Amino acid sequence: MSTDHVDVLIVGAGLSGIGAAHRLREISPTSTFTILEARDRVGGTWDLFRYPGIRSDSDMYTLSYPFRPWTNRNSIADGAEIRQYIEDTAEADGVVPHIRFGHRVSRVSWSSDDARWTVTATTAGDETTVTASFVYFCSGYYSYDTGYTPEFPGLESFDGTVVHPQFWPEDLDVSGKRVVVIGSGATAVTLLPSLADQTAHVTMLQRSPTFITSLPQVDPLAGVTQKLLPAGLAHRLNRFRNASIAVGFYEFCQRFPRLARRILLTRARRAVPEGFDVDTHLNPSYDPWDQRLCVVPNGDLFRVLRRGQADIVTGHIAGFTPDGIELTDGRRLEADVVVTATGLQLVNFGTAEVEVDGQVLDAHDLYTYKGLMFSGVPNLAWCVGYTNASWTLRADLTSQYVARFVEHLRATGRRFGAPHPDGPGGEERPLLDLTSGYVQRVAQQMPQQGSTRPWTIRQNWWLDSIDHRRTDLDEAMIWDVAPAKAPTAV
Repeated sequence: MSTDHVDVLIVGAGLSGIGAAHRLREISPTSTFTILEARDRVGGTWDLFRYPGIRSDSDMYTLSYPFRPWTNRNSIADGAEIRQYIEDTAEADGVVPHIRFGHRVSRVSWSSDDARWTVTATTAGDETTVTASFVYFCSGYYSYDTGYTPEFPGLESFDGTVVHPQFWPEDLDVSGKRVVVIGSGATAVTLLPSLADQTAHVTMLQRSPTFITSLPQVDPLAGVTQKLLPAGLAHRLNRFRNASIAVGFYEFCQRFPRLARRILLTRARRAVPEGFDVDTHLNPSYDPWDQRLCVVPNGDLFRVLRRGQADIVTGHIAGFTPDGIELTDGRRLEADVVVTATGLQLVNFGTAEVEVDGQVLDAHDLYTYKGLMFSGVPNLAWCVGYTNASWTLRADLTSQYVARFVEHLRATGRRFGAPHPDGPGGEERPLLDLTSGYVQRVAQQMPQQGSTRPWTIRQNWWLDSIDHRRTDLDEAMIWDVAPAKAPTAV
């Protein structure tokens, strides 16, 4: 077992981790850092998911880094393009030598006496220990090892193939087969058009509808700015415009949900084939943006519905049969392949155990501070993106804050800072403000937020981008000052 020490230990070499390294080198250039990555290459989410059609569910001008222009013509990009963009950024920034691949963080333990974290990572049959003054989790909030699949009655009797999109087999052949995709979220609406040309027929089986809308895959305005302006300026303008549209539409939905529903359903009715029951299949019981809005590029989902290559069925599963699925209303769906696009399994801190001065923390007892640190936990941050806009918009603000925090410690001679251990007091609220099943299933296991700043996670990039630039690092923070050195004897 080997032990090294760095100023900052970053967990994860995906979109967030590579961006964090850039901001740290930019804002706190003398800080040493290491990235521990459980997988064998850069990319995180965009390396893990390999199912057909995997793509961004946000536009790339906001999902990409503000410091590295997205120059691809596609505003909605496929997974391989995004992974390559992350790797190219890591190479250009000189970050790759700082990454230790195949290192899965299993435990982080803080000592106030030593003012450092001891981070234990498992490697191939061994353990490695790294100590760090600050730990920054950039590993997201879902499990890479398990997806969520409900217990379906009679599943063992099904004679066909069952696959979860998170673990798509490279050798799966769906040519000429009948495929049923269970689910109604971003993964399901991506799979349906991606499989339609290969299969005999593909059906999206949903328990309840999701709001779905179409956006152009190529942003014509972005193309104009890219032709007329320098790459950096064009990227900033496109990023600001698209972020503003996303935040603006979210706020519109919150204030005028009935009108927003009418607009979304009107767009859907214009896109679906004649006779398609929009109210049954595309009109959710919840209001727009109570759950994430699904975007389909160039209306590809609606196109395969019009062609008759695919359909949407809304109903509840009674059980599996040898040749398919039976619904509670008696309908039967014949299938050779069933894809369970039934959601993610959320986790805290990438499943690592977190200990502070000998006490293992229960994440649900913690309150989030400014959306990135936690009550009573010193020198630790967690990168969590927006639920109503692209992940990177908040991730980059968080990484800038962390880098400023680390530099502040250095400049002031402080050893560590911890948000006030009592948290906000008053009203408790869930960490994530979505009604989606994957969020509600683990709400009692996730950290909480309060109802007043700085203990809230605000879903507004406009306001956050202003606050993060001038945020008070001392607000509700308890500092520990390094002891003065004893005078040297003369």
